[in-house]
Amino acid sequence: MPIPKLKTVSAPKAEFWRKGQSPKKKKIKIKHKIIVALVLLASLGLLSAFIVVAWVSRDLPNPNQLIDREIAQSTKIYDRSGEHILYEIHGEEKRTLISLDDIPENVKHATIAIEDKNFYKHGGFSVWAMFRTAITNIIYNRKAGGSTLTQQFVKNAILSSEKSYIRKIKELVLAQRIEKKFSKDEILQMYLNEIPYGSNAYGIEAASQKFFGKSVKDINLAESALLAALPQAPSRYSPYGQNVDILMGRKDYILDLMAEQGYISNAEKDAAKSYQIVFQRAETSITAPHFVMMVKDILAEKYGENEVERGGLKIYTTIDWDKQKIAEEVVKEKTENYKDKYNANNAALVAIDPKTGQVLSLVGSRDYFNDEIDGQVNVADRPRQPGSSMKPIVYAALFERGYSPNTKLYDVVTNFSTDTGAPYTPHNYNGKEYGPVSIRQALSGSLNIPAVKAIYLAGIDKVLNLTDNLGYSTLSDRSRYGLSLVLGGGEVKMMEHVNAYSAFAREGKINKLSLILKIEDKNGKVLEEYKNQESRALTTKTAQMINSILTDNDARTFIFGAKNWLILSDRTVAAKTGTTNDYKDAWTIGYTPSLVAGVWVGNTDNSKMNSGADGSVVAAPIWNEFMKRSLTGTPVESFNPWQEEESGKAAIDGSTQYAKKIIINKETRLPADSSTPEELKEEIEIFNHHSILYYVNKEDPLGPEPENPADDPQFNSWEEAIKRWAKENNQLSSEDLINNANLIKPENKPTIIIESPSEGELINKKILRVKVNASAPRGIKLIKYQLNNSALPGLGAETEIDVLLEDLEKGYQKITATACDDVGNCNNAEVNFNLVY
Repeated sequence: MPIPKLKTVSAPKAEFWRKGQSPKKKKIKIKHKIIVALVLLASLGLLSAFIVVAWVSRDLPNPNQLIDREIAQSTKIYDRSGEHILYEIHGEEKRTLISLDDIPENVKHATIAIEDKNFYKHGGFSVWAMFRTAITNIIYNRKAGGSTLTQQFVKNAILSSEKSYIRKIKELVLAQRIEKKFSKDEILQMYLNEIPYGSNAYGIEAASQKFFGKSVKDINLAESALLAALPQAPSRYSPYGQNVDILMGRKDYILDLMAEQGYISNAEKDAAKSYQIVFQRAETSITAPHFVMMVKDILAEKYGENEVERGGLKIYTTIDWDKQKIAEEVVKEKTENYKDKYNANNAALVAIDPKTGQVLSLVGSRDYFNDEIDGQVNVADRPRQPGSSMKPIVYAALFERGYSPNTKLYDVVTNFSTDTGAPYTPHNYNGKEYGPVSIRQALSGSLNIPAVKAIYLAGIDKVLNLTDNLGYSTLSDRSRYGLSLVLGGGEVKMMEHVNAYSAFAREGKINKLSLILKIEDKNGKVLEEYKNQESRALTTKTAQMINSILTDNDARTFIFGAKNWLILSDRTVAAKTGTTNDYKDAWTIGYTPSLVAGVWVGNTDNSKMNSGADGSVVAAPIWNEFMKRSLTGTPVESFNPWQEEESGKAAIDGSTQYAKKIIINKETRLPADSSTPEELKEEIEIFNHHSILYYVNKEDPLGPEPENPADDPQFNSWEEAIKRWAKENNQLSSEDLINNANLIKPENKPTIIIESPSEGELINKKILRVKVNASAPRGIKLIKYQLNNSALPGLGAETEIDVLLEDLEKGYQKITATACDDVGNCNNAEVNFNLVY
């Protein structure tokens, strides 16, 4: 019989048994204690919550007295001096109460569809909606609405705009009390009568009268959806602001929701979307309207619509009253005939103090109140393509890598694409090629081809790093941008673009854009005040190099002429123009150490201007006049000069011998020697036909020369383009001379015979027809003619020419014809004829 195995017991368990306990009982006791602790904590939490709710509820308004609110006070927006009111947001509310029975069903349904589709189901607030909002806000860092319609009524019509957890608790408590006190229809009626719709219109009837000029009883489905779109952000969505297109998009979204929720059919939805809504004309008692509306949006976002409309705030802005008036006058005067002359209906201007980032003047369109040009659209805050005005930013990124204004790049048409099926071959504005040019010439003359080479050498990522540092908000998606970015292939906001040039004026430093100096509440308490937020975006040296180029009128003369709109008579200014290749946008941006201003000209709807309406023609005159008038009587300031330093690398410093002058024999095309007759000597330039990639490693520009330049994917295309240009322009290199010398052989010598006239022929005409017959193993490239050793006008390789004889005396005359091939093998023939007339 097998002996059973004994079960071993661990020491801790044995100890439990000795004390009369088991491990299982011990675990049960521990769990019991945890449960008790959790219950106590939960009870404490509930008690605390009850106390907090009771405490915050002590001063809540009585639901029976909802309309008894504080008297509204006007909010005033001033210029920087505080002496001029730009705009007054009147505290006197426009409100007309209307019964729910008189409000169209479409208005009710549109409001419920967008604001609270479960309005008739919940008891004042939705726990699930608040949870969903918290997840969206915290995890995804995106704003999302979780308030019910009742909560929104409480928030916008009863409580203050304070943003805190205490106010949120008050909102929830009061919403629940209102739900108990009033029916759903009564709450909806109060909401539609009390909620702010913007422009001092409180309630749906006042909003309908304000925006459409008719009672809400008479509005259609499209207008109903539009009014329902406003309460979420009345300033942002204002029909009189710059975001009308966003408002229309939200209106269409509401129509989609109404169809999804069964309130309307798809046919009704489509008809309402296509309906053309017409607004009442906006009030005109406003200065710097685009600027004011931007400030109003900022205030509404920060302090709430209620506080802005009724809180009696005093807003001291950055606007310089005098400069604003100058800007408005100049834009209007200079563009008076632009529609007829250039097919351009709009213009914008922004001026900034580069030392502070404060906006001194802003004209967002030629006429804010002109609906034909969509005048309320603020072009200064809308993305547009900058054209060549982006080039200084790219060259600055290049200078940060060690290059200089003296660095030479070949301006020759080049295919920059590495995709054989999709070539990218940009051309200069005038279609010309200039060969080897310095960066100073390239940027001053706004040459496109060297600019594309510059962004390649700088590196697109490094350029975008710089745009981030300069404050551009529209270039964040790096996957969208390639080499064309330097020619304006990415959209920028005008305000940010102008402020980026501040970094040049401030020798590398830049401040964040600022529109507001100070905000006071109705009691004079300062709520916020301007703070300097300066940072360094560029090295001082880089900014000085850009300033050195953009102030160099001599360097730009070969393109713009000596007399242009980019200079002022009494002081040095830096300036750059820009034009998109389809003439949709024309720019000029320029600056002194204390003032930077930018001008845009074009059409609001992005349609083309006439050909030739470039930045130097349509935008520069506006910029010039604004700067001249704004700077009159102010101290003359100068830019600190760029101190040239050698990097020790010839290609970077521009000292590589791209070209040198030598004397050659015109006939042999070889270097002249002591035996060469003076009349055959010719001075020419011999080019070193290599791109900068031959000498510079793109990834380490100041390091050693690349061992194998062809490893760079752009090298071969850059080299081929240079060789093509040299050949087309008869430019010889040192290699060409060596190759040509090897081909100068007797067997390659051309043969040439003068067929007419014949030797000793009598000629009695005033015009002589000369005929030759020439051939050569390498072909004939040139035939030159002489009469009595005087050269006749060059006609290429013509074998027949007419020679005028009327000024010659009678007697024997000599005709000489010289034929040459492409490398300088030449031969000649001569004939004597007797002139007898």
